[in-house]
Order: sequence, then C-alpha cells, then structure tokens
Amino acid sequence: MKSRILFLGIALYAIILGAKGQTTSQETVFTTDSVMYDNADRSIKFGATLTLPVTHKPCPAVIIVSGTGKQDRDGTMGGHKLFAAIATYLSARGIAVLRVDDRGTGLTTGVYETSTTGDFADDVTAGLSYLKTRKEIDPKKIGLIGHSEGGAVISIVASKSKDVAFLISIAGLASSGLDALRKQNDDLVASSKLPDYNKKRSNEINHIMFDTVYAYANSSLLGQKITATYDTWKKTDDEYFKTLNVQFDHFRFPVYSYTKTATGAWYRYFIRYDPANYLTKVKVPILALNGDRDLMVDARQNLTNWKKYPAMGGNKKVTTVTLPGVNHLFQHCKSCTVQEYAQLNETFDAEALSIIDHWIDQYFE
Repeated sequence: MKSRILFLGIALYAIILGAKGQTTSQETVFTTDSVMYDNADRSIKFGATLTLPVTHKPCPAVIIVSGTGKQDRDGTMGGHKLFAAIATYLSARGIAVLRVDDRGTGLTTGVYETSTTGDFADDVTAGLSYLKTRKEIDPKKIGLIGHSEGGAVISIVASKSKDVAFLISIAGLASSGLDALRKQNDDLVASSKLPDYNKKRSNEINHIMFDTVYAYANSSLLGQKITATYDTWKKTDDEYFKTLNVQFDHFRFPVYSYTKTATGAWYRYFIRYDPANYLTKVKVPILALNGDRDLMVDARQNLTNWKKYPAMGGNKKVTTVTLPGVNHLFQHCKSCTVQEYAQLNETFDAEALSIIDHWIDQYFE
C-alpha cells in the first residue's frame, strides 16, 4: 500500500510554515511516500509517511517520535501540523523523515490506552528496522527526534539500540516522571486564574497524589491507596477552607477520574521513569532544544538533565539550546497556555528548524 507524490520541497514549506520560512539554494526535490510496516512479531501494523530527498546517494534520516496522547503522523496539535512541517523542512534540505501514526490512530493498529512509554520505544525500534530496508537511506545515519514524552522514548531506544546515530530533543523529557508531573502541574497552576488559596490547595493535593502513586505504582492496592489518601487530605482541607471566610468553595479535585488514569499501565510506568537509567548509556551526539515559555516541559530542568546524564556516562557530545519566547509547540506565544496554541498563526519556530538542520549537517553531511 503506497502512494507517491513528487514536488519541490520549497513549495510545501511555504504552505505549511507561511512567510516565516526562508528559502536557500540548498533546497531539493523530495518525494512523499505513504508506507506500511510491521513490528518484529507482526502484532502491530504501522501507517506512516516517509519524505525522501531525491539524491544520488543514500541520505541521513530521522524518525519523529510523538509525545503524550494519541497523535497522527502529522503531529496535529492545536490545529497545527508540527511533524509535517518539520519533515517538509528537513527533506527539502536532504534529510529523509519518517513520521508515524501512534498506536490506534490513523492506519496504525494496536491499543494506545493500554501501552506504556516502554512500548512506544519498541514501536520506534520497528521504525528503525523499516528504514534500514530502504536503499535510499544511509543505515549509519538514522537519528530520532522526540517531542515531549518522545524525549523519554528516544532515550530508551538509543540506550539499547546500535542503529541510532543521533538524538534530537524538541521539548523532550529528560526528567523523572515524578519530577516532570510535579513541575508541569506547578507551572500550569501558577499560570491559571485560580485565587491564591486554591492554587495552594491544588499544588498540595497534586503533590500528595503524585507521591502516593509513585510509592504504590507497582501495587494492586494503588486505587485503594489513592482513595484513602484523598479522604485524609479532604478532612484537613475542609478545616482549612473554614478559616478562609469564603462563602462558596469552587475547588474540586477529580479524584475518581484521576484514580482511573493513575491506575492505568501508562501512568504507573511513567511516574517511575528515571532518565538516568537510559541517558547515561547513550553515547551518540545529542541536540536538545526547549522554549523558555514551555509550561509542559520546563526548559531549565530538562536541558540541564540532557547534559548531565549523558556526561555521567562519558558522553559530552551534547548541545542544548533555549529559545526565547517559545512555548511547548515551538510557537512564539503570549500567555503560552495550552488554550493559546490554536490562536497562534505560527506552526513551528523557523530558528529551531534551522538549528536542527545545521546541527545534522555538522555531524552527518
């Protein structure tokens, strides 16, 4: 099952990114293939798009790895097709790109809801195996680009596979799952319009819940522990609220929906994820970029770790870049909240694209 379209990279780049994109003499013709491939045991069939530069020799390639939540191959978030934009830009400059529907999305089979970050790493390994079958691609120059949770996924893959030549993190996770949940929720609460006393309550119960799930993540009693922890906190919180002299209490913690989420396979795995177990084993070059207005993956915390953990394993081939005024989707933003994504015209920061392209050139062209 394959369809092929041939076009000039510059043309689609202009459509996707708008006026921000700048053309150069380096832009080349590339093809777009709709492809299908299986994992090793043929339990999952993947639907993907492969953009291939038209060249006379095997070219470098990257696989784009998505973050949390079911995403299509184009990386459609907030009305923007992030991964399609990245693929078009890079393939117009001589780099093949594979972008893939997540499990249970588009043409990919499997069940996303019962899968973990570790399972997603296995899916990427299947993509590596597929790319190695393509004669147009240099098997020694295949890298991974991970967005958000995809940063953890590519770390796992690169720690185990010799087929990965480089890693690129775009707002990629390099913190423990527990630290990431704490920081993310603290930042989201801080940016909200809640009154200060409800911000305090929200942070308090969030942290208590995260610690409880972390402690009992591998236990069959997790659901019971969450409920008991909440009930204990609620009694103390009710007494606290009485001291505020506020007539109506609008604060609600969604304990039932949280319990359903937290007792799932993904959450149990994620909250116990420790990047030190993987990044200390990664020996290939790494480029990590973050926007300093990212409320989902904190730039300072994660860029520090992208350098720290590989260095602990002797890998100093790490470049980190902080992009000013940029959110989690690499858009220049104002409030930088999730709700603002769809209101912004920019799809992906042109400077970030240029940095990625030139970094790959430096190592692999």
